[in-house]
Amino acid sequence: MKYFAGFLAVVLCFGALAGCAKTNNNDGARAQLRVGLECDYAPFNWTQNDDSNGAVPIESGNYAGGYDVEIAKALAEGLDMDLVIVKTDWDGLLPSLTSGKIDVIIAGMSPTAERKESIDFSDNYYISDLVIVVSKDGPFASADCLDEFAGAKITAQQSTFHYTVIDQIEGVDKQTAMTDFPTMIMALNSGRIDGYISERPGAISAALANPNLTYIAFDEALGFTYTLDEVAIAVGLKKGSDLLARINEILAGISEAARQQMMENAIKNQPAG
Repeated sequence: MKYFAGFLAVVLCFGALAGCAKTNNNDGARAQLRVGLECDYAPFNWTQNDDSNGAVPIESGNYAGGYDVEIAKALAEGLDMDLVIVKTDWDGLLPSLTSGKIDVIIAGMSPTAERKESIDFSDNYYISDLVIVVSKDGPFASADCLDEFAGAKITAQQSTFHYTVIDQIEGVDKQTAMTDFPTMIMALNSGRIDGYISERPGAISAALANPNLTYIAFDEALGFTYTLDEVAIAVGLKKGSDLLARINEILAGISEAARQQMMENAIKNQPAG
């Protein structure tokens, strides 16, 4: 019995050590938290040339900043893991997550019912609303309801629910979905489109970087219809990820005031281009 007790003590000791080392690799180095994001969706995320304003290195070169990056930094610190930013096209985010190329998606992504079929999501870390970005001197700059966009050439980013809500505008001239927000801004500036759908923080950033642009926000009864999940932002994880509970615990420790300050800082610090 005393040999068995000694053996049990050793097993428990090793178990405790293993529990403490979950965030470490076999060689003793800290584990990595590989975060996928576009690095092209200010103020949630963007690419810049240096580490100013808290930007962090991108695995493939340059630096990433923005609200999502600040959330990623907080999660990596709370998890005691090294943060690695993996710049990934929007349509490549879910495949990169399910294939194991990245551990989480922190990219201004909404936990829609369709996405929940293939991945899990954390609790929300931001909630926004939908607006339409237009030219400040264009024919739709004074609109205040969806009905006034009849005949307008409107688009949104591909593979997002933003593109589907365009159908709520009666008589709209729905354009082909575009790959990213910089492409839509260029199309709007060139007159190819009359507007595009955006979340409010993205619209604010676009207007700050492009003084000739503005955005139309709507009163509740005059704008788009959508669910909370469609305008909320959450962390995407592989089905059954053991990081989920720990990430939710860390997110719960970030106050609403702190989140709003992070967003204000992101809008202020975004690149001018």
